[in-house]
Amino acid sequence: MKRTTTFSFLIASAMLLGVFASCTKDNSPVEPPMTPSQILSSTAWETTSGRDAEGKTLPITDPNVTNFVGFAYFKSDSTFTMYNLDDSPKMHGDWWLSEDGKTRTIVAKDNNGTVLFTRVVDMVVLTTKEFTYRVYPDATNKAVYYDIIHTPTNHPEPTK
Repeated sequence: MKRTTTFSFLIASAMLLGVFASCTKDNSPVEPPMTPSQILSSTAWETTSGRDAEGKTLPITDPNVTNFVGFAYFKSDSTFTMYNLDDSPKMHGDWWLSEDGKTRTIVAKDNNGTVLFTRVVDMVVLTTKEFTYRVYPDATNKAVYYDIIHTPTNHPEPTK
């Protein structure tokens, strides 16, 4: 009986030690997950390449990609500015993501606030390391598309 009690005590002690040992104090802060809009507005983005429907990587000089190349600054107030790689202004206006994060809309405006165009694109990848959207040269043909790939950049937003 004494042997059974001692054995039971040892088992219980080992289990408690395991529980307390696994409860270490972790002082590293836990970042709450970001929403898709927070991710997009958390950094400046630079177009780094494209990809066609067959998965082939395309340089930013490819005619199907070049129109979308530049630096993009999506602000948390739902405005955006885009610049060409030489820092010349490209466009500005308003932006938003659908609630499910699957599409991004930009409304480009002139300096008087008049709408120039609206573009809605499918989001392919949106992480803190990559932002990729899809464009279709012919909206009726979903088999032909180009993914426009961006990565974070430390490039400061040019002053106007």
